[in-house]
Amino acid sequence: MDVLTPRTLEEALRLKAERPDAVPIQGGTDVMGDLNFDRARPVALLNLNEVAELRGWTRQNGTAWLGSGLTYAEAMERPLAETLPALAEAARTVGGPQIRNRGTIGGNLGTASPAGDALPPLLVCGAMVKVASVRGERIVPLPDFVVGPKRNVLAEDELILGVSVDATESRQTFMKVGPRNAMVIAVVSLALAVDEERDELRASFGSAGPVPGLVIAPLHERDGLPERVAAAASPIDDVRGTATYRRHALRVLTQRALERCLA
Repeated sequence: MDVLTPRTLEEALRLKAERPDAVPIQGGTDVMGDLNFDRARPVALLNLNEVAELRGWTRQNGTAWLGSGLTYAEAMERPLAETLPALAEAARTVGGPQIRNRGTIGGNLGTASPAGDALPPLLVCGAMVKVASVRGERIVPLPDFVVGPKRNVLAEDELILGVSVDATESRQTFMKVGPRNAMVIAVVSLALAVDEERDELRASFGSAGPVPGLVIAPLHERDGLPERVAAAASPIDDVRGTATYRRHALRVLTQRALERCLA
């Protein structure tokens, strides 16, 4: 197996164009799991750890930019945690300290799992995913980026640069159900943002459909939001829970999230 280690974004894009079969790796929390359990055996890895352009975050004019290399541990730190509280709460439930120090936002987007903990918080903040190749850059709304379980719209020569999200003030929270409070794949998860300036409630759920879902409603329809979220879901029965339980849990989580954000 070849390991390619670019030092700049330009070099990374060139290598990805030359070796479209190279699998990007940064934190490696998903990729290494597949390798260790022999679920995947790529011919090459594209190590992005040395590409400084993919790291960190910035905020300007009510919008935050999160580089694809932003870790969960960094998302938990102030002032970003105060800017995007639902993302910070979700980050606290991801694995243990080692995983949070290595796992990245870009990795969650690239894996495109319906259970990805970062995806519902990003969805309620209107995330726009920026991707690039040697052919240029393009921006894809997050609902259009994840198209199925572990499937996204990346072309074979493209890399995820990061996401831009609405960082104007809103009350937010994140909750998930699992056998434990953390270090577990969610049975269901839910992020909620209350945007009084837009008179809007935005709820997003994970682990209850082939892709994370998003429900938007005006504030005056808050009483009906739990049922709307449950109706929007399309859960399945699996080893972690039944479809019936998942719909019930979504109603409960939505009601609790509303109480937390509107108290």
